[in-house]
Amino acid sequence: MEDNRVNNLPDVVQTVIIDAPIGKVWDKVSTSEGIAQWFMPNDFQPELGHEFHLQSPFGPTPCKVTELDPPNSLTFTWDTEGWTVSFLLKELDEKTEFTLVHGGWKQPDELIGKANEKSSVIHGRMSGGWVSIVQERLKKAAEV
Repeated sequence: MEDNRVNNLPDVVQTVIIDAPIGKVWDKVSTSEGIAQWFMPNDFQPELGHEFHLQSPFGPTPCKVTELDPPNSLTFTWDTEGWTVSFLLKELDEKTEFTLVHGGWKQPDELIGKANEKSSVIHGRMSGGWVSIVQERLKKAAEV
C-alpha cells in the first residue's frame, strides 16, 4: 500500500530571533491575551487537552492543545483539516529564537473545506501570512 503522505505539502516553518527573554516571549505565545496581540482573538488556556477557538476570518476555528512544555514548546490542532501548529522557543542569552511550524498539510490538489480552495493555494497564502505574523507582529508584540 502506497503512503500518500509522501506527496503532501511540506510544513510551513518560520523562525525569528526576538530581542526579549524566553519568559516574556512565552507569555505572548501561551496566553489568550498574548496570542490575541499578534495572531487572533481566542479563548486559549495553557492546559494540555484544552479545547479552544481562534476567531478566524471564516468564523470560530476549533483547536486543541496537544503538547505543552513551558517555556519551550506548545502544539495545538487547528481547524478540522488535520493541521497542527507548534511554537518552539529556544533561549539565546537575553534573546529568544522562536520557530513556528504549521504542519498536517494534505496533497496539493485536495480541497480545504471552509475556504473551498486547493490545499496548494491555501498553503501558499498561509506561508506568506506567517512571514508577517511571526517576523513582524509577534516580534513587535514581544519586544515592547
